[in-house]
Amino acid sequence: MRSPRGGFGARLALSQLLTVAVGASTLLVVALGLAPGLFRAHVVDAVGPISPELATHLDMAFARATLVSLAVATTAATIAALGIGAFVTRRAVRPVRELARAASAIAQGDFTARVPETGFGSEIATLNHAFNQMAREIAGTERTRAEMLRDLAHELRTPLTSVRGYHEAIADGVLPADDATFARVDGELSRIERLVEDLDTVSRAEERRLDLRLRPVPVADLISSAADSAALSQQHTGVTVRLDLANDGSQVWGDPDRLHEALVNLIANAVQHTPIGGTVTLSSRTTDSGVRIEVADTGAGIAPEHLSRIFERFYRVDSGRSRDTGGSGIGLTITRALIRAHGGHIRAQSAGLGHGTTFVISLPRH
Repeated sequence: MRSPRGGFGARLALSQLLTVAVGASTLLVVALGLAPGLFRAHVVDAVGPISPELATHLDMAFARATLVSLAVATTAATIAALGIGAFVTRRAVRPVRELARAASAIAQGDFTARVPETGFGSEIATLNHAFNQMAREIAGTERTRAEMLRDLAHELRTPLTSVRGYHEAIADGVLPADDATFARVDGELSRIERLVEDLDTVSRAEERRLDLRLRPVPVADLISSAADSAALSQQHTGVTVRLDLANDGSQVWGDPDRLHEALVNLIANAVQHTPIGGTVTLSSRTTDSGVRIEVADTGAGIAPEHLSRIFERFYRVDSGRSRDTGGSGIGLTITRALIRAHGGHIRAQSAGLGHGTTFVISLPRH
């Protein structure tokens, strides 16, 4: 949409004409103010004293010559400025128009719109590069949003279908309305509740809206407590959980309950993907920048193409896993959100399938 007060190109051309006009006016004032006196002094030095009538005639002749010369020079300068200005304006306005078209396309839902990462000067090139980077991130966010909504619909469909099936079976008299049937229905409803709670936790953590009760937390106590909790829930898996803790009394500033939740999620994930007889090792080390906590397993490992996506919502390395056997696909997302809420970061590393996985947490030291 064109501005009613003129576009950028018109304003740029006008500014160039104004520059020529101001320069010509300044030149005229200075020339008429100084040049006649300097010229008269030069004549006197050359021919000696002159009469007042001759001096007046010389001043008028000089002023007329100056005005004609300035008029011709100003006209020539204006024509040259218009020509050069038209060229410069086209070069300057073109990338702005391309940027506006691309922004309009993205606003209308075309996230593939891009602009050339070259322009009229380094500033425009930097702006175009930043715009394209923003467009790529918006496209990725939109793609993730669409995938999340699709996966969320899939995750909710299974328990809702089960509840609907139980309801119809009870209504048709196929199943008895007894405690066992209601227990099954309650189990499906609990799955939906857990999924909704998990999504709420992730959203609040990513938006920094969690009610964190921060205090100094000894790292050794934090890891030992998480290992004990995991041992109770994973005692029949045949996987050994080992501790390798630095005995340096290091502490982190955080909410012990939330950090405990994050570590338990990691341990449960590691145990789930480690075969019977395998080992999950929890270790901690103090670094120059903070505290490093590792959860390493001797399990299935992760292929390189999956490492960058395993923290995404509902993403499963094994797409064939169901919610019953593979979880909701949101546990690692919650863990990352909780760690980030504490000012830390987490990453996964693996040498490949069959070589185990190590999750590395870095937290600022208290």
